[in-house]
Amino acid sequence: YSFMGGGLFCAILGNILIVVSTATDCWMQYRLSGSYAHQGLWRYCMANKCYMQTASIAYWNATRAFMILSGIACFAGVMAGILSFAHFSAFERFSRSFAASILFFISTMFALLAMAIYTGVTLSFLGKRFGDWSFSWSYILGWVAMLMTFFAGIFYMCAHRTYESRRVVGSR
Repeated sequence: YSFMGGGLFCAILGNILIVVSTATDCWMQYRLSGSYAHQGLWRYCMANKCYMQTASIAYWNATRAFMILSGIACFAGVMAGILSFAHFSAFERFSRSFAASILFFISTMFALLAMAIYTGVTLSFLGKRFGDWSFSWSYILGWVAMLMTFFAGIFYMCAHRTYESRRVVGSR
């Protein structure tokens, strides 16, 4: 249970961080016309006023989609992880801890794709457009969320391995 408990903690924290990272407006900050501005996946803010990102730019759409898919996969993994604590005889052939680990690894993959796309485009295009810019805290939360979902997958995979090894030894 300790692996599953650690995995569940990492997963819940990762899911919260994915949602916060995706929803907030501080992925990048820069200096524009003498004042600081910042932008997220959905809005950009200048001079204490925020505006919706109306342009349908492919890398924003891809980053948004992958972050949303990451959050959905992580949430499904959390549900499977919670069910791993219950032992129903009807699900004897189905390992919920293994399913949870796979969902967390899928969530990690989606978050990695989102972060890689945003990083690549920002460094190659936006970084050259703005002289004084930096990644901001929402962006950093996205990377931390990816690590949390990865560690949740590792924990649940260890829990599955531990359970399987006990089951094999017990059946002999």
